[in-house]
Amino acid sequence: MEMVASGAIGREDSRLAMIRRRLALSLRSPAPYLALLGFALFLGFWHLAVEVWQLPRFRAMPSLGAVVGDWISRDPIYGLSLFTPEYYAHIWASLRRVLLAFALATALGVPLGMAFGWSPAFRRYVFPLFEILRPIPALAWVPLAIVMFHGTESSVRFITFLPAFFATALNTMLGVSSIDESYLRAARCLGASRWQTFRHVVVPGAMPFIFTGLQISIGVAWFSLVAGEMLAGEFGLGYVIYTGYTLVTYPTIVIGMVTLGLVGYVSSAIIRLVGRRLMQWHARNLGIEG
Repeated sequence: MEMVASGAIGREDSRLAMIRRRLALSLRSPAPYLALLGFALFLGFWHLAVEVWQLPRFRAMPSLGAVVGDWISRDPIYGLSLFTPEYYAHIWASLRRVLLAFALATALGVPLGMAFGWSPAFRRYVFPLFEILRPIPALAWVPLAIVMFHGTESSVRFITFLPAFFATALNTMLGVSSIDESYLRAARCLGASRWQTFRHVVVPGAMPFIFTGLQISIGVAWFSLVAGEMLAGEFGLGYVIYTGYTLVTYPTIVIGMVTLGLVGYVSSAIIRLVGRRLMQWHARNLGIEG
C-alpha cells in the first residue's frame, strides 16, 4: 500500500512539475505580453475615439467607462450586470442551445464526412446536394425553421445546428481525403480488412482535420445562434443584443457581445484541449512532445 501511495504521489509531483515548467516557459515567451499589449491598445483606442477625440463614427458609441461600470455594478442602469441573475440565465440559455446543436452536428457531420471521404460512389450521389445547401446563410433558414418547427426553441437550435454541421462534415471529408494512399495500401498488404483499415488508419489519420472542423463548428454555431435568437428567441445573448438595439441601450449590446466572445473562446479552448489529449500520437510524430 505504501508503495502504491508513494507511486501516486510521485506521479502527481511530476505532473505539477511539468505544469510549473510549462507555465515558466510561457511567462518567458513574449506571447502573453503581446496579447496584453493588444488588449491595452484596443481599449485605449476605444476610450480615446469615444470620449477624448469624439470621432464622428464613434460619437454615439457607449464609452468604455459606461460599459465597464454597468457590467460590474450591483445596481446597473440598464438592468444587466455580473450581479444580476438574468445575466447568467441568458448565458445558460445560449450555452445550452449551442451545446445541443454542436453535439448533433458532431454526431451527424463526422460520419457523413467520413462517408464522403471513404466512398467515392456515395460522394458522387450526395455531395452535390451538400454543396448546394452549404452556402445558404443561417438567416435565410429562419422563416422555414419557424414554419417547420413548433416553438421558437427548436427553430433556434436548427439554425444553430446547420452551419456547424456543414463545417464538421466538410473538414472530416478533407481529413479522410488527405490520407496518403500508401498507408492504405500498406494496411491491405498486411492483411487488414476494410473495416480494420478504416478504424486504424482512416479515423486516426483524419483526427487533426476533424478537430479543426470542430473548432470551426463551435465558432459558426455561436454566430448563427445569435442570428436565431435575434429573430426567434426569448432568452440568450443574441436576444440581449437585439433587445439592446431596439431599446437603444448600447452598453447592454457591448456587454452581450463581450460575453459572447468570452464564452465562445472558452468553448473553443476546451475543444482544443480535448483534441490535444486525443492526438498525442500526432504530436509525437511531429516531434513536439518531450
